[in-house]
Amino acid sequence: MNFLEKIFKISANQSSIKVELLAGLTTFLAMSYIIFVNPSILSETGMDWGAVFVATCIASAFGCILMGLVANYPIALAPGMGLNAYFTYTVCLGMGVPWQVALAAVCVSGIVFVIFSVAGVRKAIIDGIPQSLKFAIGAGIGLFLTLIGMKSAGIVVDNPATLVGLGDIKSHTVLLSLLGFFIIVALDYWRVRGAIIISILVVTVISIIFGFSEFKGVVGEIPSIAPTLMQIDFKDLFTPALLSVIFVFFLVDLFDSTGTMIGVAHRAGLLDKNGNLPHLNRALLADSTAIVAGSALGTSSVTAYVESAAGAAAGGKTGLTTIVVGVLFLFALWFSPLVGSVPAFATAPALIFVGILMMKGCLEIDWNDLSEAAPAFFTIAFMPFTYSIANGIAMGFISYALVKAMCGKAREVSPIVWVVSALWVAKFWYFGG
Repeated sequence: MNFLEKIFKISANQSSIKVELLAGLTTFLAMSYIIFVNPSILSETGMDWGAVFVATCIASAFGCILMGLVANYPIALAPGMGLNAYFTYTVCLGMGVPWQVALAAVCVSGIVFVIFSVAGVRKAIIDGIPQSLKFAIGAGIGLFLTLIGMKSAGIVVDNPATLVGLGDIKSHTVLLSLLGFFIIVALDYWRVRGAIIISILVVTVISIIFGFSEFKGVVGEIPSIAPTLMQIDFKDLFTPALLSVIFVFFLVDLFDSTGTMIGVAHRAGLLDKNGNLPHLNRALLADSTAIVAGSALGTSSVTAYVESAAGAAAGGKTGLTTIVVGVLFLFALWFSPLVGSVPAFATAPALIFVGILMMKGCLEIDWNDLSEAAPAFFTIAFMPFTYSIANGIAMGFISYALVKAMCGKAREVSPIVWVVSALWVAKFWYFGG
C-alpha cells in the first residue's frame, strides 16, 4: 500500500485505494463497448477480426497503464470512435488504401504528435483554431457515426431515387437495434453504469435465443495477433492524398484528446486555479505514444476517452484508476468467443448513442453570428453527407477563412487557419476529393 501511495500520491489527491479501484471499474464498464465495436468496424477493411480484438485490448491496456504511470491522471485510453470509422470507411473503403498503409498513416500521425507534445507546439495550434470549428468537428463526427450505426442496423439503406431511404422497419436487425438504443438511453438517464455494454449483451442474448446469430461461447483461447502485428506498410504513404489523411488523424486526435483530458480533469477537480491541467504535456505524450504502439499492434488511433468522466465522478483522481482499467482490458483477452458472438446490429446502437454525446458541442457555437455559424454548419454537414471526416474539416477551414474575409473580419482569422485552408484548397485543386 505504501508502494502505491508513493507512486500515485493517493492521499495527497484526497482519495483512497478503494475509491480508485472502484473508479477504475466504473470507467472500464463505461468504455468497454470498444472491445465489441472496434473489431467489428476495422474488420470491414479486411483485417483479421481476432487480431484486431487482441490489438484493441492490448493497445488500450498499454495506453491506460502508460497514462497512469507517466501522468498520474484518471484518463483512460482506447482506439477512438470516429477515428476508427474514418480509418475504415473513408481511408480504406472510400480511397481504396490498403489497411497496412492506413496503419502507417496512423503511426506517422502519432510520431508527429509525440514531437509536437515534446516541443510544446500543441498549444499554439489549438489556440489558433476557432472554437466554433473545434466544436463543429466533434458534432460532425457524431453525425458521421450515427449514419454508420443506422446503416449497420439496416435503418438507413441505399435508395437510387433519393440516395438514402428507410430500411425494412419490421426486420429483426432494425427492431433489435432500436431496442438496444432505447435501453442505452434509459439506463444512461438513470445513471446505470455500463449502459452501452449492457445493451450490447441484452440484444446479443435475444438474438441468440431467437436464432438470429450464433453463440460461440464465453471464455476461450486468446486469438493470434500475428495477422496485424507490425504489418505497417510505409510504401506509397507520402503522397498528397495520404498526407491529408495523416493530417486528419493528427488534427482530430489533437482536439479529441486535449478536450477530453481537460474535461475529465475538471470533473476530477485536478485543474489549477487558472483552469489549466498541470503536466498536460505528459498526458499528451502518453496519448501519442499509445497511438504509435497501437498502429504497430494493428488498430486505429488510440485516444483519451470521455467515458473516463464516469470514473472521475466515482471519485477517481490518480493514475491508479487508469491502471485498473488497463488490467481489465488485458483480462478481457480471454473473452474473445463472447465478443465474437455479438452481431453488428447489437453494436450499432452504441455508434448512434455516441453520436448524441458528440452533438453537445453544437451548444457552444454562436449561431447568432453567421460568420461563425456558417463554417461550423459546413463542417458538420459535409461529414455525413460526403461520408468523410476529412471533407468536413477541409470545408470548415476553407469556408471559415472565406466567410470571415467577405464579412470584413479577415483579422479574426489566425495564420494557422489561412495556412491549413490554403493546403486543403491546393489538395482539392490538384488531386480532387
